Amino acid sequence: MTVHSPIYPGRSATPHVQFVGAGPGDPGLLTVAALRAIESAEVILHDRLVSDAILALAPARARLIAVGKEGFGPAIPQSRINDVLIIEALRGPGVVRLKAGDPGVFGRLDEETRALDAAGIDWSIVPGISAATAAAASLGQSLTRRGRNATMRIVSAQSADGLTDCDWADLARRGAVTAFYMGKRAAPHIQAQLLAAGADPDTPVDIVENASRPSERVVRTVLSSLADDLAAARMSGPAVILVGLVRADAPVLLETVR
Repeated sequence: MTVHSPIYPGRSATPHVQFVGAGPGDPGLLTVAALRAIESAEVILHDRLVSDAILALAPARARLIAVGKEGFGPAIPQSRINDVLIIEALRGPGVVRLKAGDPGVFGRLDEETRALDAAGIDWSIVPGISAATAAAASLGQSLTRRGRNATMRIVSAQSADGLTDCDWADLARRGAVTAFYMGKRAAPHIQAQLLAAGADPDTPVDIVENASRPSERVVRTVLSSLADDLAAARMSGPAVILVGLVRADAPVLLETVR
């Protein structure tokens, strides 16, 4: 049985991998535990979306190994990433698997931890700030508010088989907020499915590209214009699409009295 150590276990003589959340890109949004893990690393296997500013925090001795994937583009097979993790962990301590955002949010974390379990290698997780949280902060809004946003969903717009399929009627309900990850190409699909499920065409939509980075851009639109406005923006960086995040100055729907 593999015993998983607490967050930031430090150096160990036994094989160990730290899964570290790099956050949305701004080094200032790293947790203290994440920064310590990066600064003490001997080997860092990193995603394509981890920013250069965060990689620059690695010590000079550390070996940086790019194991990223690009949607509809070049990708290292997941099985190969698993193999490299195991090989590096068996070579020595100080192995960090650095993932953009939070390792547990669409980061294929389970596939990698299962591979390590099968190899008898210990691991731990340092969580990070995810794109939806960073995007809402950039907008100066909360993701939830009593009486305004009753539910919050995080949805991948892409699945292993193509475009995602989910309970669109649930996502279309008034008061629901949905953060769509990897949704730029899927925007017409998201728009069509939500409208068909009864969503208000004037539902607010916020598209945040490169959240927290110097190159951040925001497009504020409504559901009926989502696909057209996103295409016109010609975004090339990672973006999160927030659907239903009612503007801060909008009236509350139903205030709960305590």
